[in-house]
Amino acid sequence: MEDIEKIIKKTNEKNESKVNWTKAWATKYPVLGKYQNEVNTDFYKTRLRELLDSLKKEYNYSELDSMLVLKDILYHEWKQDMNK
Repeated sequence: MEDIEKIIKKTNEKNESKVNWTKAWATKYPVLGKYQNEVNTDFYKTRLRELLDSLKKEYNYSELDSMLVLKDILYHEWKQDMNK
């Protein structure tokens, strides 16, 4: 866990922008490399955009903060469902 925290702290936006995170994570989770051809992403993008915009407006969050909060909520919801 400490190693992961060190890597996160050392990562800056310049380096982060050079990484194709979808491709990197697809090595562990292959669905990330293929879902774009299977899923109606426009449907989900529209709803996610609504949620992001709602967080920005209601809590005065930045775009990045809104994404991080939404991602964290989604993770906790998924994790809770996995523990049922």
